[in-house]
Amino acid sequence: MLSELPGRPCPIAAALEVVGDRWALLAVREVHLGAHRFSDVLAGTGAPRDRLAARLKDLVAAGVLERRPYQDSPPRSDYHLTEAGQDLVPVLGALKAWGRRWAVDEPAAEEELSPR
Repeated sequence: MLSELPGRPCPIAAALEVVGDRWALLAVREVHLGAHRFSDVLAGTGAPRDRLAARLKDLVAAGVLERRPYQDSPPRSDYHLTEAGQDLVPVLGALKAWGRRWAVDEPAAEEELSPR
């Protein structure tokens, strides 16, 4: 909760409490790019399996992602961006632009981050 954060109360700090973990934003990127099943998000992020599972659970609890059942037996769900998750797409685009300019010598293959 914003009122419980140390330091100056700030929406940036509150946002980082939700998506400030490396794997959280990479998971949002993967879901936006069409990886909806856990195994696909895992492959796209390279995250450790247990950490990714925890981040996805946190993102669902925070309302950034939602789980949708796609199979009954055995029960399986996949992940989709909520409105809050869609609102992160421009943030990912800004981070990508910043990273291209300041953090990498040679950019990786381009991935489209425009809203779908």
